[in-house]
Amino acid sequence: MAILKPILYILVYPGLIFLMVYSTFCEWFDRKLYARMQNRIGPLHTGRSGILQPVADIIKLFAKEDIVPEKADKHMFTALPVFALAIICTAALYLPVWHYSEAPSFISFPGDLIVVAYLLTLPTLIFFLAGWHSTNYFSAIGGVRVLTMLFGYEIPLLLALLSPAVLAGSWRILEIAVFFQNRPLLMLVNIIGFFIALIALQAKLERVPFDIPHAETEIVGGQFTEYSGKKLAFFRLLGDIEMVVGAGLIAAVFLGGFPGGLLPGLAWFIVKTLFIVFLLAAMRAATSRIRIDQMISFSWRWLAPLGVLQLFIVIIIKGNMP
Repeated sequence: MAILKPILYILVYPGLIFLMVYSTFCEWFDRKLYARMQNRIGPLHTGRSGILQPVADIIKLFAKEDIVPEKADKHMFTALPVFALAIICTAALYLPVWHYSEAPSFISFPGDLIVVAYLLTLPTLIFFLAGWHSTNYFSAIGGVRVLTMLFGYEIPLLLALLSPAVLAGSWRILEIAVFFQNRPLLMLVNIIGFFIALIALQAKLERVPFDIPHAETEIVGGQFTEYSGKKLAFFRLLGDIEMVVGAGLIAAVFLGGFPGGLLPGLAWFIVKTLFIVFLLAAMRAATSRIRIDQMISFSWRWLAPLGVLQLFIVIIIKGNMP
């Protein structure tokens, strides 16, 4: 029985099955919001109000022919989508979905905030490798753009996550969530960091206005140009799960936890992550694609200094706390 609990946790809830179901729902929610903000309808026919459209898209990709370019590194080309999906699913296990009063020792430990931030960085590096090993010019350009963007948003994101950790006096996501759960007014102190993390997450997900690596009007599909079938389905599912993990991390660190057990905690987790997805969709609808140099300039001219300012404010408040 002792070993059954971690297996259920990893495979069922809040593990792989929950992640896949909820991430496809979040994609549908995002697409619906984005469409409504542009006076469109969005997914409509597959399932009620098109709620099963993301699932249908993934199933369709799995049924399509899986082509490997002749000059590509076949082993790397095949393995990279699986590695990327495994990494992001591992990061999701560290999120406090409902267990705010206590967490199983096998998934929560001091410093797991740094581990999750690191795991969220690895898929970006895999995207670069995927484009590079495709041996396609469009893919290589997309991969280089992915890596270039990483140097723009990653430091501001880390600075933003650092501030609530310093204020809570912990590098453990669960303890940070509980700290702000018990002191909700202190969440206002990190309002600058919250919006920095939100913008950085949008860039990490390569969504408008930061969809530079796979700009369809410029480089076809960027690093994924040569991917099809099952491999492209893995990358598609990876994007959905990464959005959930990123939103869940921001929700736990900046918006606190919620006491009350399994169902209330789960409901609060869903409300918070959908709120963040709503903000991401609004940002996507209100902006248009920018150039890669504009993205880097914006990150270092505005996001990084604001991140340092947020950290400075938190250190002053922390020094004056009883």
